[in-house]
Amino acid sequence: MRLRYAVCFAGLLAVAWAEDWPQWRGPHRDGIAAGFTEPKAWPEKLVLKWKVTVGEGHSSPVVADGRIYLHARQGDREVVSALRPADGQVVWQQSYDAPYTMHPAAASHGKGVKSTPVVEGGRIFTLGISGILSCFDANTGKPQWRKEFGPPDFGTATSPVFDRGLVIAHAGTRKQSALTAFDAATGGEKWSWKGDSPAYASPIVVELGGTRQVITQSEHNIVGVSAASGELLWSIPYTTMYAQNIVTPALYQDTLIFSGIAKPVIGVKVVKRGAQWTAETVWENKDLSMYMSSPVVSGDLLFGFSERKKGEFFCLNPRDGATLWTSEGRQADNAAIVAAGSVLLLLTSDGELTVARQNAKAFEPLHKYEVASSPTWAHPVLLGHGILIKDATTLALWNIQ
Repeated sequence: MRLRYAVCFAGLLAVAWAEDWPQWRGPHRDGIAAGFTEPKAWPEKLVLKWKVTVGEGHSSPVVADGRIYLHARQGDREVVSALRPADGQVVWQQSYDAPYTMHPAAASHGKGVKSTPVVEGGRIFTLGISGILSCFDANTGKPQWRKEFGPPDFGTATSPVFDRGLVIAHAGTRKQSALTAFDAATGGEKWSWKGDSPAYASPIVVELGGTRQVITQSEHNIVGVSAASGELLWSIPYTTMYAQNIVTPALYQDTLIFSGIAKPVIGVKVVKRGAQWTAETVWENKDLSMYMSSPVVSGDLLFGFSERKKGEFFCLNPRDGATLWTSEGRQADNAAIVAAGSVLLLLTSDGELTVARQNAKAFEPLHKYEVASSPTWAHPVLLGHGILIKDATTLALWNIQ
């Protein structure tokens, strides 16, 4: 009887410990950590629960069904790992050959994995820096299927998205590529759009005008294609210096929000008139721009990080694009943003985690913590009473309560 109670209690702990964060920027790809309970008082220092070496890369950890999954590089192989949340120990691990030579302009970022996996339906889907798309059994790690494409100039960074039985990824090189939907179970191609080369932004899937659409930044455009067929519905010409379209789109009600390096933040509404789709820019904020950091819409506020002034946090009104506040400059080269309850988790690329109040009037940092001594480009992930932090080569769990 005691053993039965112990097993039941352990199961309850597992459920409480691991909140699913199964893909890039969370359950809805929007940077929102729903259900987070803020501690009564943030500690002066975070306590390190565990830390393990996992491999090189900026791919964010994901959490699903009581496990942590991570995609990284070890030598000339890319490695997919399933880890136990309690201690970071490996449950299973798979690897495959993936030799890769970095473009000199991107050498400082290393040749580790940049794309974040997606876990759905008992499978994990990964996309390596050289364009290798793989499917594994999430429980055992057994390989299911694999597709190999080349990378864009600076290496693959876009994260695949799962939608209604399809895995959708924009993979390939400038000369040969397509935004493609694959059958999740078999890897068979269901549709493809070949109108432009991939960029480094990750797609989202949303309902607009009664139609389910895949929205992303490609190399030279912002596009919306039918999630069912891959048909191009609308596009906006969009280029940034050195073809670095990176920012993941955000959605506020029926307004899509985009930006890029040295480009204004814009709000776009997609409208269907008869059989014709049009994308209309309804507001523009020329005082702010975003380079590699993607914004988060929380309620009626949009929080972001601009590369201007050598890095500044900002808040704007997503209804009209008006700036509500900006922080002081020189914050960092980049920041990953997660909205959790009434706070923001702001992880800068230099290993500093700032907890700030979601405030419409001013930047209100509550605490700052040093959580890594090497670059942190991956998103932080809340896990029970802790925060997962991936730095250049390690994964750590820091207790916050």
